[in-house]
Amino acid sequence: MAIDAIHDPDALHHGPPRGLTRWLTATNHKDIGTLYLWFSLCMFFTGGVMALCIRAELFRPGLKLFHPEVFNQLSTSHGLIMVFGAIMPAFTGMANWMLPLLIGAPDMAFARMNNWSFWLLPPAAALLLLAFFVPGGAAAAGWTLYAPLSTQLGMGMDLTIFAIHLMGISSIMGSINIIVTVLNLRAPGMTLMKMPMFAWTSLVTAFLIIAVMPVLAGAVTMILTDRHFGTHFFNAAGGGDPILYQHVFWFFGHPEVYIMALPAFGIVSQVIPSFSRKPLFGYTSMVYATASIGVLSFMVWAHHMFVTGLPATVQLFFMYATMLIAVPTGVKVFNWIATMWQGAMTFETPMLFAVGFILLFTIGGLSGVTLSVAALDIQLHGTYYVVAHFHYVLVAGALFSLFAAIYYWFPKMTGRMYDERLGKIHFWWSMIWFNVTFFPMHFLGLAGMPRRIPDYALQFTTFNSVATVGAFCFGLGQLLFLYNLFKSLRHGEPAAQLPWEGANTLEWRIPTPAPYHSFVEAPELEVIENGVVVKMQGGRHE
Repeated sequence: MAIDAIHDPDALHHGPPRGLTRWLTATNHKDIGTLYLWFSLCMFFTGGVMALCIRAELFRPGLKLFHPEVFNQLSTSHGLIMVFGAIMPAFTGMANWMLPLLIGAPDMAFARMNNWSFWLLPPAAALLLLAFFVPGGAAAAGWTLYAPLSTQLGMGMDLTIFAIHLMGISSIMGSINIIVTVLNLRAPGMTLMKMPMFAWTSLVTAFLIIAVMPVLAGAVTMILTDRHFGTHFFNAAGGGDPILYQHVFWFFGHPEVYIMALPAFGIVSQVIPSFSRKPLFGYTSMVYATASIGVLSFMVWAHHMFVTGLPATVQLFFMYATMLIAVPTGVKVFNWIATMWQGAMTFETPMLFAVGFILLFTIGGLSGVTLSVAALDIQLHGTYYVVAHFHYVLVAGALFSLFAAIYYWFPKMTGRMYDERLGKIHFWWSMIWFNVTFFPMHFLGLAGMPRRIPDYALQFTTFNSVATVGAFCFGLGQLLFLYNLFKSLRHGEPAAQLPWEGANTLEWRIPTPAPYHSFVEAPELEVIENGVVVKMQGGRHE
């Protein structure tokens, strides 16, 4: 109420708005974060249903359920909705909710712009879905919208382009808000190198979004002008170059991967220290690794284009740059493991999802290093090996970390506890069926099955059938999450002041007088854990 009154003096006289008006005019960062999270949840299930339609078609060879054109439309819409409608808004919502609380800010810097950045998303989602119902249907060019195919499709392509513009404007405004909030509204004494890791990863992600979303906007605008205004940016007959589109798109597309991954790194860096009862290992190296990933992500885009006939020298540069970006990512993985090493770990649901994230993201990262080798990538490009790789990175990376964040901060956000038993069932069910769904796709790709096809040779039947069963079971597990969410919102136990039973109740006490000023340097510390004194020697439990 007080913060709303700052931005709207009339709120003092009329009281806080109620019902729909409250959400339409919301300027409180928690309200807007909640809107983002509910929107992303709706988009997640919408995109998930499309994925299940794709897998149902691929259960057996032959055209069973969908016309090939409809299958292609489902593939395109699934990718766009998951990237721009589910993952990015979810992380923006999490940043809206938690950043002011983590850095001691009263609210986000631009409360009105924050409201606007969210309310651009529902019309954009409506345009994406409306594309299915116009002549020609939704764009069937894949989520990458490659020219020249995208210059020849029906009206659904135009709706998709305008939806991408709206979502890009929303992302840029949200990023400006995050950057200004972090740089200008930190609490006194909260220096940049004292910020929680989620604040750091959100800051670097915001810079990436501001740098690359205009590039995507330029690419789709050139498609639009090629379609309707007689330009020939991507038309070879008119002096254009279709490969130019790939360069422009992937200059956006690869940083986009880290736009979806970096906030996940920040969340995991919050969860693991809490449930390990230890400070994050190597905080400074984590910050520099985050910044390094942000910089290097701009230097690797052409590894998506090894099959386009790039000169050998260019292929070598992008191959080595791609391998190099694995180094700061590996630093993070080893720091998370070192944080857990000899910690007093407990495995509540957020910790399970964080550990599951590390395992699956590492598998996805290693298959990415495989694909970075140009000679191998030329063989595997456009196969299901690539599909397996990026789903291990994005589903296990973005989705598992978001589940960890929701379970971890659910008591903070709602004042209630979720059902721990259902949460653990949700984790194990998701972990098992995720691997059943996507691990066989490595073998399909190695055997040469192309992606984005509704029919396939008989030799691929077994692995496709297994993947389809896994996908439907994985989807069923997310209904369990939804049930837990609504049940806990209505009937959950009231959350304790410190809900994690020791995770946040460590009281570090350095002996006085103490010549040392950090936990790492102190030879002996006395720690009070839930009222029990625990001696620490050299940073370890005695």
